[in-house]
This record gives sequence, C-alpha cells and structure tokens, in this order.
Amino acid sequence: MSIGGGPMSALRSYSRDSSVVDRKLAPGTVRRILGYAKPYRRIIIFFLIALVFDALLVVAQPLLFKRIVDDGITPGNATVVTMSAILVAVVAVVDAGLGLISRWWSAQIGEGLIFDLRTSVFGHVQRQSIAFFTRAQTGALVSRLNNDVVGAQQAFTSTMSGVLGNIISLVVVIIAMVALSWQITVAALVLLPIFLVPAKWMGRRMQTLTREQMQLNAEMGTQMTERFNVAGALLVKLFGRPEVEDATFASKAGRVRNIGVSIAMANRYFVTALTLVAALATAMVYGIGGNLVIGGSMSLGTLLALTALLAQLYGPLTALSNVRVDVMTALVSFERVFEVMDLPTLVQEPEHPAALPAGPVSLTFDHVSFEYPRPEEVSLASLETIARPAPSSTQEGPVLRDVSFEVPAGTMTALVGHSGAGKSTTTALIARLYDATAGAVRIGGVDVRELSFADLRSCVGEVTQEAHLFHDTIRANLLYAQPEATEDELWQALRAAQVAELIQGLPDGLDTIVGDRGHRLSGGEKQRVAIARLLLKSPRLLVLDEATAHLDSESEAAVQRALSTALAGRTAVVVAHRLSTIRAADQILVVSEGRIVQRGRHEQLLAQGGLYADLYRTQFSEQESAGQ
Repeated sequence: MSIGGGPMSALRSYSRDSSVVDRKLAPGTVRRILGYAKPYRRIIIFFLIALVFDALLVVAQPLLFKRIVDDGITPGNATVVTMSAILVAVVAVVDAGLGLISRWWSAQIGEGLIFDLRTSVFGHVQRQSIAFFTRAQTGALVSRLNNDVVGAQQAFTSTMSGVLGNIISLVVVIIAMVALSWQITVAALVLLPIFLVPAKWMGRRMQTLTREQMQLNAEMGTQMTERFNVAGALLVKLFGRPEVEDATFASKAGRVRNIGVSIAMANRYFVTALTLVAALATAMVYGIGGNLVIGGSMSLGTLLALTALLAQLYGPLTALSNVRVDVMTALVSFERVFEVMDLPTLVQEPEHPAALPAGPVSLTFDHVSFEYPRPEEVSLASLETIARPAPSSTQEGPVLRDVSFEVPAGTMTALVGHSGAGKSTTTALIARLYDATAGAVRIGGVDVRELSFADLRSCVGEVTQEAHLFHDTIRANLLYAQPEATEDELWQALRAAQVAELIQGLPDGLDTIVGDRGHRLSGGEKQRVAIARLLLKSPRLLVLDEATAHLDSESEAAVQRALSTALAGRTAVVVAHRLSTIRAADQILVVSEGRIVQRGRHEQLLAQGGLYADLYRTQFSEQESAGQ
C-alpha cells in the first residue's frame, strides 16, 4: 500500500489552482468540518493508525533486503536468508491487507460524508422560497451537489491520507536513509531543487490551462442543457439556427481539445522530469555508494537498501511541496457547500402551527403589501452566471399596495388586469410561495404564516398556465399529489378531468411516459392531467392562474368542463383570461399597478365603466364574438 502517492499524486497537486491559498475562510469553517467528521471519528482513528503502519512498512522491505545481503548471502548464512525472505513475504501480505482495509475505511468515510452533505444541501435547497429558484442557475446548484461535495469529501480521504501519509513516510524514509548514510542522503536531497523549480513554473501553467478547461466545459454543459431540452430544441429548430449552434459548440470543444493536448504534454513533462531526477539520483547513489562498497566503507546490502529507499523519497517530497494548495482546495469546497446551507430560508414553517378549521374555508387579504426580496436576501452571486436582478424584482417599491378583499367559503373570485398588474403575485401569496411584506393573508381566519406547511399544502391547490409534469409516467405524476391513491381513484380523477378516454387509448395507459415537462402531451391534455392531479389532492381552496390561457377552443372547452368539476363546492381564486371564467365568478377584482381599483360582478363592472370596461372591449368581447 502506498497511501502517500507517487508522481500522479504530485501532479494533481500542481494542477490545482494555487490562488485558493490566498482565500480567507469564513470563521468557524474548520470547526463545522470537524462536526461532519464526528460520526466517523472511530473509523478515522483506525484509518490514521493504518497510515502509520504503512509508513513503517515502506522502510521494512529495504532494511530486510540489506539483512539478506549483509547477514545472509555475504557470510553464506542460509537461515538468515530464508527467514528474512519469509519476513519480506509477510510484510508484502500485511501491506496488501492494510491496503484493502484502509481503502474500505476510506470509502466509508468518503461516501458517508458525500451522503451527509448531499442530503443536507438537497433538503435545504428544497425548502428555499421560490425567489431563490428564480435567480439561481440550475447547473450551478447541481455543481454544488456534485463537484463541491466530492471536493469536500476529499478533505477526509485523499487530502488527509495524502498529507499525513506523505509526512509520515517522508520522516521514516529520511531517518532510515540518514541512519544508513547521511552523506548519500544529503547528496540525494541536493537534486530535488533541480526538479522543483521548473515544476513550480509548469504547475502555474497547468493551473491556468485547467481553469480555462473547466470554464469551457461548464459553458458546453450549459449550452447542451439549454438546447437538449424540448423547449430549447424547439426554439433552435423554429429559428433555423442549428449551424450557428454547431459552430459555437465546435469552437468551445476545439479549444477544450487544444487545452487537453497541452495538459497531456504538461503531464508528460512532469512525470518525465520526476522520473529523470529519480534516475539521476539513483545513478549518483550507485556511483558514490558503489565506490564506498569497493573501498570497504559501506556494505553492499546498505547500498541496495539506500537505492530502494530513494524510490520512496521523491514522490512524497514533491507532493508536500504543494500541501497548502491541497488542503485549501478541500477546505474551500467545504466552504462553498456551507455557503448554500447558510442561505436563510425566507418562508419558514412556524414553530407552533395553528390549526386550520374543518370544512369549507374563506380567504382574506387584509391590507396586504408586497415587495420582492432583494437578490442578496434570496440567492448567492456565485449561483448566478449573470448576477443581475430577476425581472420580477426590477420594479421599484411594492408590487402590491394595501390590497384588501375577502373570498367567502365556497365562492369564486376572479382577478383581471393588464400583464404585470400583480395578479400572479397575489396568488403566490396564498400558497406562501412568498410572504407578504405588510398585512396578512388568512385562510379560514388563520394567518397563512401560522399554518404548518402540511396543512397549507393540503388545503391549497393550484394549476398554472404552464402545468409542469415530471419526465415520468402519467401514473407517477398523478401519485405525486396522493401517493396512497388507488387505481379506481386515479381513473375517477381522470374522468372528472375529461382525460380518461385519452389515457385509455394510449398503448401503455397510465404507464405512458409523458416526456420532458410533459411535452409528449398536447397543451390541453397536459392541463387536464394536471387538473386530475389536483382533484386527487382534493384541496379546499383552488388557485387557477390563467389555466386556459394558451389553449385552443376545443382544448379550452374540455379543460373548462374539468375545472367546473374541480371548482364545485370549493373556494376559488382565478386569474381570468377567458370570458367564461369572468361570467361565472361571484366577484371580480380589477387589479392595476398593485392595487384593486374595481370590484363587483360582471354586469355591475360593465355598467361602471373604467378599466374593466376597457379590458372587456379589447379582450373579452373578442372571445364573446368568436364563441357566437
């Protein structure tokens, strides 16, 4: 077993970015890291003991070779030769066994830490407000869960074993060499600067190349992610730009290819230089030591032992020359993971939730104002490729201003207004995707901030104009709302959503894969599956955010029939886009610039004139004419 590593271990050290040593770690980072190591402290202790034993075995074999030659072969003592050879074999077996055991311990520590960190980060990110996801780049988040978590794990496996193993091996080897011949040991160490000085220069070159390669790979990954999903591929095809995409990708890939060749040659230079220095040192030891043996001042066994120990000297020395980079790289990976975990969750569950009353529930907005949180409150600049304000946060001042209204239990209220007036923001506050900046949103008389997430999610159901389906089966997408639902309940929901006949006609029925974001289904079919999912959840308060906005007349009619079933007996808030929804509403709220400027029923508002009458003439009357 050679925990200390050799040329490749030193090579990895030189290819890392040396700028990390200048980074100031956040206070308490090391203490938090040790906290993650606490569950594995017993295995870590065993692992460290194995490192010490391995370092001792590094010098055991050369010293046994010396004994075989000096005390066995030279005087002709067969017993010494036999016993020493047996000891060499025992050392080899023990070394192999230690290697297997240490690798198992290392894997237990490393994979355990990866599991702990990944699950912690994933759980924390899942509980962030929707504002976080509107800003953070998905690829950057995935990188934290993959690259940075693995980099953090290496602090306890590769880095810890490499640094400690190299230090212990180096100390033991130098002590053994000095004991055998301090003159030859000093001569061997004199050659080290001949290698380290050019290696440092080449290391900086490799760091630059590696950093550029990683950046280009990230850019290629982003391009592939955006172009390989259904929406991106459709955009490329519709605008007829595949050649441009090919050229852009080829340019980046070509640069990565050229950098790869440069890195490969730099790697070769590094290994060649290290091998050359080791060969020169070996030649020097044989030259000086051989003459000493001839002169009788050194035994032949000592010369062979020094030569064997020399092979264990340069690898650890080279790797330790960049030990600060190795340690800081691992620590910075931990810090990047902690950076995500320390991001506060704006929408938090109450410590002592209030109970939601049984039966139909009312909805009340009590002098509600809302302003989107600042970027630094919801995200990290390092998770945004372009750190600019999200479109929703570019408005100055509150998005909603002193909004008050009540939706009695079992009634439907429609929200209408121009785009950007604040309608969708209003619905987002109901489900606590955001919290109101001022005032209160109450369901059944209880402030939503006082409800448990479980009660709120079971009470409120929402369908948006872009109903999202996972790349899975229809069955799995339905069961996401109600995992305990039976087969009969699934089909009952599909029939109520006016989509059962379609599903029955598919070759795989409920086990049909819907594709990325449900794109294998039409817009109307996807919306009706989403409504079936909502019906399975059976919420008491429905929120429909322009659920039929982008559907054709036939699909809209089917979805409207499904919605009429979903709305029966339930409290509902509907962001209206179609005239049929407006006329069915018990109350219409006209929203403009974050305020409710008119309220009433359809006929009343038409008689009043104002914004609603303007909206009706420019939008809804066209639908009425088309439907006649």
